[in-house]
Amino acid sequence: MNKRHLTGIVALGAAASLALAGCASGNQAEGGSGENGDSKGTITLGYLPSWTDGLSTAYLLENQLEQLGYTVEMQELTEAGPLYAGLAQGDVDIYPSAWPELTHASYMERYGDQIDDLGAYYDNAKLTIAVPEYVDITSIEDLADNADRFDGKIYGIEPGAGLTAQTQDSMIPEYELGDSYELVTSSTAAMLTELDSAIAAERDIVVTSWRPFWANEAYGLKDLEDPKGAMGEAEALHFLGTGGFAEEYPEAAELIAGIALDDEQYATLEDMVVNEYGEGEEATAVDAWIEANPEAFDTLVAE
Repeated sequence: MNKRHLTGIVALGAAASLALAGCASGNQAEGGSGENGDSKGTITLGYLPSWTDGLSTAYLLENQLEQLGYTVEMQELTEAGPLYAGLAQGDVDIYPSAWPELTHASYMERYGDQIDDLGAYYDNAKLTIAVPEYVDITSIEDLADNADRFDGKIYGIEPGAGLTAQTQDSMIPEYELGDSYELVTSSTAAMLTELDSAIAAERDIVVTSWRPFWANEAYGLKDLEDPKGAMGEAEALHFLGTGGFAEEYPEAAELIAGIALDDEQYATLEDMVVNEYGEGEEATAVDAWIEANPEAFDTLVAE
């Protein structure tokens, strides 16, 4: 299981979000290709590397925008909150994999008036509570009577993630787990490290997860049934732009509005970017995916 890009993440911290424009990385940073008079303009993509659904679509969007002649700068952040703030302030032009309908609804309530919705590209995203396939419970309801098996811990991801808030504020109280479980938060990479260790020892473990997420297949996770609906319904993933983006970059907005991925397309894109090629080879992975999926969506621009 290749998790190189996850374990190598360097936390930027919320304070770094205040200087987004000066911290760009990627192909166009530091005088890279694309900084020339022929560019149609510079577009900054803000993304969370540990949320690999967004990592994969960020590099897909970088590829497509560069094909149209834009200069693209890639900006890594570690929390959704600072990313929404940067988007609202115009420090970031696009958030390539947002969950605005449910998971990030609170951020949209705060910043939505300063954000353009550029379109939904995937309609089956959901938050989950998951265990390895060898664990013999099937429902979140089963957790209450099995706290000792799990050492009273649910391993989560970043404290500021919408998934963390949904688990802490909705799922745990709804299933009355507050007295028997602690939600352990730090980072996606740390959660995967705990998961990897538990699976190697065939030890019981319960984690917060989501779909689409490559780790579900790589680690053989199963979603626990949620009869009370405490983790929310399925929602769509959106491309969000800073206010006025569509007017400033109409050709880019038109391309983005035409992107739509089904389950298989999304799974293969994420797997190629994260596992098959890995850190440092994301652009090559996207090239390979486009070659294998030349008609993936209506507005796709091929070389």
